[in-house]
Amino acid sequence: MQTIRGTESTVRSGTPPQASGFSYKRINNITGWVLFAIALFTYASTVERTASFWDCGEFIACAYKLQVPHPPGAPFFLLTGRVFSMLALGDVTQVAYWINMMSVLASAFSILFLFWTITMLGRKLINKQFNELTQTEIWTVIGSGAVGALVYTFSDTFWFSAVEAEVYGVSSFFTAIVVWAAFRWELIEDEAAANRWLIFIAYLIGLSIGVHLLNLVTLPAMALIYYFKKNPKTTLWGGIISFGVGMVILGIINSGIIPGLPTAAFAVERFFVNTFGMPFTTGIIIFTIVFIGALIYGIIWSARKNRPILNTALLGLAFVLIGYASYIQVLIRSDFNTPINENNPSDVVNFVSYLKREQYGNRSLSYGPLFFSRPVDQKKGAPQYEKRDGQYKIFDYAPEYIYDSDKQMLFPRIYSNQNNHPQLYSRMLNIPLDAQGQPTRKVTMGDNLQFFFQYQLGHMYWRYLMWNFAGRAGDQEGSGYLLPWSSDDGVPDLIKDNKARDNFYMLPFLLGLFGMVIQYFRRPKDLLIVGMLFFFTGIALQIFLNSPPSEPRERDYIYVGSFYFFAIWIGLGVVALVDGLAAYLKNEKMRVGLVAGLCLLVPVMMAAKSWDNHDRSNRYHSVDFAKNLLNSCAPNAILFVGGDNDTFPLWYAQEVEGFRTDVRVCNLSLLGTEWYIQQMKRKTYESEALPISLEFAQFNKGKNDVIPFYEIPAVKNGINLKEYIGLVKQNNQAIQVPLTTGEMTNILPSPTFFLPVDKAEVQKLGFVPANLLPMVKDTVVWNYGKQDIYKPDLVMLDIIATNNWKRPIYFSTTLGQSNYLNLKDHMQLEGYAFRLMPVQVPSATDGFVNSDVMYTNMMKKTFWREMDNPNSYYDDTYRGSPVISARIAFLRLADQLMREGKNAQAKEVLNHSLQVIPDKSIPYDQISTNYIRILLEVGDLKTAQSIADVVANRADQSLTYIKKTGGGSDDANFDLYNLQTIVNAFRETKNEALAKKYDALFQKHLNALG
Repeated sequence: MQTIRGTESTVRSGTPPQASGFSYKRINNITGWVLFAIALFTYASTVERTASFWDCGEFIACAYKLQVPHPPGAPFFLLTGRVFSMLALGDVTQVAYWINMMSVLASAFSILFLFWTITMLGRKLINKQFNELTQTEIWTVIGSGAVGALVYTFSDTFWFSAVEAEVYGVSSFFTAIVVWAAFRWELIEDEAAANRWLIFIAYLIGLSIGVHLLNLVTLPAMALIYYFKKNPKTTLWGGIISFGVGMVILGIINSGIIPGLPTAAFAVERFFVNTFGMPFTTGIIIFTIVFIGALIYGIIWSARKNRPILNTALLGLAFVLIGYASYIQVLIRSDFNTPINENNPSDVVNFVSYLKREQYGNRSLSYGPLFFSRPVDQKKGAPQYEKRDGQYKIFDYAPEYIYDSDKQMLFPRIYSNQNNHPQLYSRMLNIPLDAQGQPTRKVTMGDNLQFFFQYQLGHMYWRYLMWNFAGRAGDQEGSGYLLPWSSDDGVPDLIKDNKARDNFYMLPFLLGLFGMVIQYFRRPKDLLIVGMLFFFTGIALQIFLNSPPSEPRERDYIYVGSFYFFAIWIGLGVVALVDGLAAYLKNEKMRVGLVAGLCLLVPVMMAAKSWDNHDRSNRYHSVDFAKNLLNSCAPNAILFVGGDNDTFPLWYAQEVEGFRTDVRVCNLSLLGTEWYIQQMKRKTYESEALPISLEFAQFNKGKNDVIPFYEIPAVKNGINLKEYIGLVKQNNQAIQVPLTTGEMTNILPSPTFFLPVDKAEVQKLGFVPANLLPMVKDTVVWNYGKQDIYKPDLVMLDIIATNNWKRPIYFSTTLGQSNYLNLKDHMQLEGYAFRLMPVQVPSATDGFVNSDVMYTNMMKKTFWREMDNPNSYYDDTYRGSPVISARIAFLRLADQLMREGKNAQAKEVLNHSLQVIPDKSIPYDQISTNYIRILLEVGDLKTAQSIADVVANRADQSLTYIKKTGGGSDDANFDLYNLQTIVNAFRETKNEALAKKYDALFQKHLNALG
């Protein structure tokens, strides 16, 4: 039997509880499952049918074939996803849908446990036992749970995560059930039964490690729940100590177990292998046997000696480890060397690196350099091991950089020197920089804290909180939040009609504040617990992540746990309103019904407003974009791509749907890692190994990461690329100079490369168009530039040199300019990708178009499912690179056809573009504005004027609004550019009357903005 505090009744199998208690329990259970059904219906109706952008394509591909995603992995998520993928019944096009449904189901269960958590806390506010609640008090508690749970159901961030195959939906489920179980444990008075709940919680925490580490930050609050239950008379120091114990447990799991156990196992392994000459894995086996044996012995000994606390703690540790054991999947599948095998964690050395996320580096949190700091020295850090000659041998040391103390700071927030971050810090904090990037005034702690409060807490956390519970201004990157008095008067139609523009009038937020207040006055200990959970999953997480001044995408999904705990306060706000209205409305039933009914209108409003910008049921272009990119390539091609959204959808298309597996996708962000280069050197599906001649020793970790440019006069006019790669392979001193440490390093001695071409072989391969054959020379010569060679570039150069034009080599059009190796004038545009050619067109600084190949690829081999559907929701991610790439491709193809005198085809291409990506679903952009001139050239005045009118009207609205509100210059320049482009298009095509019409509008705003 188990005694549950709150009912003051002993629950036995077959024994019915008291009537009123049973009534509450039944209503509570039924309502919970009704809310589960509402959430399930909502998410199932709006779930994405295929792989979304960002990490979803990677996770679906890895779940489907149990592969190894980016560190630190999510093995339990993948194992569960694999089970769900089987529901596709062999239809590979349905695999993504069913793995997405895993998030749907987990998210619906999160709502169920959120409701039950709120009702437990709501009952404590009323301060009565369950069997003492009146009917109106029961409905007050139930109403509070329903409002809080439904508000969270329809909140922006959680809904976003609930309908795609990302880890945050399942991670939220574990957070929800762990917190519910902790509060449920608090009610149980029978010690043995309560201990079983603690073990259950430990097991859930262990499983959650295999999804996401976010759940671990709830542990300090769990320790307070334990302390408050065990000690009715609490003290400040007792609370501080219990919090400290929770932090220690968090540290033990996060550092002592997750990477700590494999690290200890490696130390034992190294000892047995290097000292006693034992075979590899001997030490790991011995460590595992001894550790598990000691744990089992401790559990048995503590039970025999009647040490319940120690026994429960050891059992909890055991169950954490059982959950954590899902990581065995990573080791097993990596050992099979699956096509996606990030970091290759197949042995203990790589596995520890994988768990520690060493690939991503570290961010200083307590003390470290500022953004303008430069290393003045370095020292040897942790040793780097490799298997060699039957032992683990050190091949290098991780560098630890030393900085001037006057360029370091406590709690460094303005630390990043990546990309354009120094310029952003300079602009945000008004810190002038000189030509060397050094500040011309002293950077103070005040600057540091200003960035922390204004950007990190304000922009990167508070803004997201208000998105969810006050209202969102739109889905453009950096969009703010709306307030009750935010007006749409004068707001441009493009902003006003944005589906993500939803004003909740701060009603959910105010309910949350009411919930905080009543919890403070009635249950301050519960406020401390919920507040700590809210803090650790929100603000503390932001402090830990230490956000740089720009991110590739909005990061609200990281803080979904914090929004979960705010939703608890929203629910308790209903109890506060019922209590607050007692003096004005004496009839208790009427008061409860009125408050609950009105408060339930809040989530109804949120659902109505938010449905259109969370409904992904008709969205497919993430995958279609990947297929269009793959179909831009000739058979057996090598395709260089860049970021996540170039790569993960391609992985999904190839790994799950088996689409164009002859094309080898080569991610340049990963091509600087030794494990990825090794994987590129083996055959995968229909793609042969990449032609990489460099051996492992030349690209191992720390080797040739950067080859500095150091001009040698003897070869300043050029160096044979093949010979240069050969010298790098040989570690030849002819291309080496000494470092200050005395070590030798490879250099790039010339800014110019040349590559011999076998013209007969090239002609035989038949990929050069007839009109370009006369331009094929015996040697390709190009200016690489006076710049360093980074490892990805070195590998690309090796591939180009070794390939001998046998396999088509393509560069995605989405890459940054530096990734093209200054070879753009040797590249032929064939769709979404440039093909490297043994032909130089000097004037083609942005490549040259093969209109025949590109026409076939763009008109006959592309996919555009639901892109013309105005009811489909396409956010800023879709309106960015995918749509821009498509429109640029159509524009360049039409322009080339027009230049070749094929006006009818040029018109057909642009009309096809306008048909598959119409303004009604994806509004015109700067690229669309450039359609106007070509349409005029080919005689389609009606379409050209239609586009011009739409763009000009929007520019007029936008510039008027910018003038009124003092908006940013970037937006104004965008609209002015569009107007000027329209004017020039009509003027250049001798349509002077229309040119004057649009020019008047242009001059009006140009003069107004001064």
